[in-house]
Amino acid sequence: MASEEEAAAAAAAKLERLLQWLQVNKVELRGCNIKYCGQNKGFGVFSSNDVSDGVLLVVPLDLAITPMRVLQDPLVGPECRSMFEEGEVDDRFLMILFLMLERLRNNSSWKPYLDMLPTTFGNPLWFTDDELLELKGTTLYRATELQRKRLLSLYEDKVKGLVQKLLILDGDLESEVCFEDFLWANSVFWTRALNIPLPRSYVFPQVQEDQDSQSSLSIDSGVSHSDISAGDLTDRKDEERSKVPGVDGQFNETVWVEGLVPGIDFCNHDLKAVATWEVDGTGMTTGVPHSMYLLSAEKTSFQMEKEITISYGNKGNEELLYLYGFVIDNNPDEYLMVHYPVEAIQNAPFSDSKMQLLEAQKAEMRCLLPKRLLAHGFFPAGTTSNDDNGKGKSEKICSFSWSGQRRIPSYANKLVFPEEFLTTLRTIAMQEDELFKASSFLEELVGSEGVRQPTDTEVRTAVWEACGDSGALQLLFDLLQTK
Repeated sequence: MASEEEAAAAAAAKLERLLQWLQVNKVELRGCNIKYCGQNKGFGVFSSNDVSDGVLLVVPLDLAITPMRVLQDPLVGPECRSMFEEGEVDDRFLMILFLMLERLRNNSSWKPYLDMLPTTFGNPLWFTDDELLELKGTTLYRATELQRKRLLSLYEDKVKGLVQKLLILDGDLESEVCFEDFLWANSVFWTRALNIPLPRSYVFPQVQEDQDSQSSLSIDSGVSHSDISAGDLTDRKDEERSKVPGVDGQFNETVWVEGLVPGIDFCNHDLKAVATWEVDGTGMTTGVPHSMYLLSAEKTSFQMEKEITISYGNKGNEELLYLYGFVIDNNPDEYLMVHYPVEAIQNAPFSDSKMQLLEAQKAEMRCLLPKRLLAHGFFPAGTTSNDDNGKGKSEKICSFSWSGQRRIPSYANKLVFPEEFLTTLRTIAMQEDELFKASSFLEELVGSEGVRQPTDTEVRTAVWEACGDSGALQLLFDLLQTK
């Protein structure tokens, strides 16, 4: 009990320093407070009073940790700009490097904010060896192994020497750099970064100045005088442009930039988020030009002390655990990936023949299904014996002299697994006599001279007639057993 009380007291002291720091940096908590939620959950954002316009919190964009800010930093910018422009490092590297450096600097102006962040994380990168073994055999285990190796290599090749150099330039000859500092910064970025819809004119102010000066000379020239590309800073998942309130003209485009926004990043995740974040280009909404604000998504007033949550996106538990270190009970976005690795086929009997058949079928080696579809086993809820009894499948099978000999099973078209994936499993599970039979069927179609190649539909039909579903369903069961 004493440890909990001590933790709460330490958290209260850190929170007080953070609130003072936010105030100095002109952050406005209009309808919310940041509060300590306990050792397991850390800090969260809670409603404090009703705001008529729904604006709960306002943060000047100049306070956000973005690639632009890092490149403008007097210590980091000169050392990293050429590396960034030449493609040696990306925008995420810049922000992770900045976080790591500021954590190590003795005189960092970011200390009140950094002191509030977790020192360890619950994602698999922080698991002990014994804990990680619990995931062995899963996609998550392999992904974690690969990520650990990649991060360690990046640390040794680029990060360690660069951070040591920057610390020396800062006058710090004593601080020791270690991999855990880099791992911490990497985890802070991935657990707290948001996609920020910034006005293009804010991201590239020099471009706007150039365009303004050019427009006074030749409005219709259409010639760009800038070599700067937005591609390096944009999130390619968000290519669609949208208008930002208060930004007019050619530069109303939005550039999606990843970054950390102190204050807003203390909001926790919930499936039913009660707030979202927006950018105010000119201050028409918040009264603060170039700011980011937390906006209530509730149609009615908040009850006092209600936690204000945001959504991290539609993610299954595997992704949530990998990125953030938590899972959600009864997660509606939970998916199951069933995957048969190519390496396993190469070690199987008759691998060359099977690989040829798989290539001819344009085979799908994996399938992704919402886990809720598997609540009733291989068949979706509500399936009845009267459902088309495989007619749909029989209609797709081509009419050849050898086709139609194998009876279509009653479960056809009722399995939750896609037919494209099942035909892949049929091929992988084929025995020697079945491979010979399928080859004979196809030879009958195209002739022994092979004047043409069989179509993917013809190959699928030949595989079905040769082996049916017995081997495929057993293989599917074995794959699911490893999940």
